Amino acid sequence: MPDPVLIEFGAIGESLRAGWRDFRRAPGFGLFFSAFYVAGGLMLAAVAAASGQEWWLIPFVVGFPLIAPFAAVGLYEVSRRIEAGLPLDWRSVLGVVFAQKDRQVPSMAMVILLMFMFWVFVAHTIFALFMGVQALTNVTSSPEILLQGRGLTMLVVGTLIGGGFAAVLFAITAAGLPLILDREVDFISAIIASFGAVLANPAVMLAWALVIAVILFLGILPLFLGLFVALPILGHASWHMYRRLFPDED
Repeated sequence: MPDPVLIEFGAIGESLRAGWRDFRRAPGFGLFFSAFYVAGGLMLAAVAAASGQEWWLIPFVVGFPLIAPFAAVGLYEVSRRIEAGLPLDWRSVLGVVFAQKDRQVPSMAMVILLMFMFWVFVAHTIFALFMGVQALTNVTSSPEILLQGRGLTMLVVGTLIGGGFAAVLFAITAAGLPLILDREVDFISAIIASFGAVLANPAVMLAWALVIAVILFLGILPLFLGLFVALPILGHASWHMYRRLFPDED
């Protein structure tokens, strides 16, 4: 496994511009893969609204960046084919995506899903510890309780812990998922390599993580519909960031 190279802050803008070019080159793929997340978000919102428990959306929205990398697997393949000058057709792209079930992606997916589920459990535990069980039943009718006293403390603690979860997942997936797609490596080696890339470029990768978080947050705000653009651009851009971290094939 090659060592990651050192990159500069300019790599962030370059990767985003390359991601935007790939999205414009093949918008159908981006819209297709992001549609699953938009539909999932709208379904969660509808269920929460129907049950009068909109507060359930809070940990899911905050934790969304933890599972967003799944949408990028297909987008990585699109960017890889554009980079290699290979034809872009649905059969080829989807064939590569489905073929990942026999490789290391399911193992990485299990790690991500387990951490996301654990985050939701921790988020609800934090809420109960600070606000009490009674608050779970009236937070929807009295949302102002989140903005005073223990509610503010709970939001601060929850944000810090959630940020820790997101940081670990980012370090795992920043280069780990595209590395698995691009080369024949096991998911443990991919995780180690991804951590190494983040540790070798801490300031740049922190800035990259913040950019991703802000764009995803803005995409989620308009009823998740902004994800139709945010996810494809970030997915393609993440591939180009990976290629800057690991530019050599050997």
